[in-house]
Amino acid sequence: MTADEAGRLITALWARVTAASPAPAVLDLVLVPLVVAVLLVTPAWPRLRHGVTIVHEAGHGFAAAATRRRLRGIRLHSDTSGLTVSVGPSRGPGMVLTLLAGYPAPSVAGLLVAWAVAGGHAAAALWGCLVLLTGVLVQIRNWFGLWSVLVAGALVGAATWYADPGWRTRIALAVAALLVLGGLRAALELPRARRRGGGASDADQLGRITVLPTGFWLAVFVLLPVVCTVAAAALLLRPAPPPL
Repeated sequence: MTADEAGRLITALWARVTAASPAPAVLDLVLVPLVVAVLLVTPAWPRLRHGVTIVHEAGHGFAAAATRRRLRGIRLHSDTSGLTVSVGPSRGPGMVLTLLAGYPAPSVAGLLVAWAVAGGHAAAALWGCLVLLTGVLVQIRNWFGLWSVLVAGALVGAATWYADPGWRTRIALAVAALLVLGGLRAALELPRARRRGGGASDADQLGRITVLPTGFWLAVFVLLPVVCTVAAAALLLRPAPPPL
């Protein structure tokens, strides 16, 4: 490939990333989140939760890297659980932030996607999801995790490459709803899940390494997704005009 060909390829790719998308129509703002919300209370939830888990573990991994812990890998399991292993002090701010980042990560990511959709940047939001999946992919250390991330990447990649602007907006809106609402449901399920996990949940570990009790961290894990849900709804109900 010549330098000119590489330059044209990069230009074409950047044009796709920065392509303007229409703001979601009122009907889309009602139907897309409603469909996602319904799916979250059906037998489809365990499958959809794999996507939430990917972002949850990405949150742990990002926080570990940001606090200069050594990231050893990510594992995703068929029961929708996951594990991110990092090396560093067992206490202190780095460990606290690493443990804290998991449960809010899907809702925060969903809020960012909603912000992009409201601003007419659905394409950029989907490409951002691809970047996140690529970052997780290089840290995956088991076959099921590899399969999960590759499937998610193929679905998002197909949407970024083949969908027209209107459908990109709808798909990005669905991703935002899945991450925000799915992150909230996962947090609400944590008290029941931690009883089965024998005290190994993120909240239990935070309770052991900080002066604050486990109940406080459980409340934080629910409160942050609630805030993200309200903020995402506010952004989408008053979308910014698309870029010129």
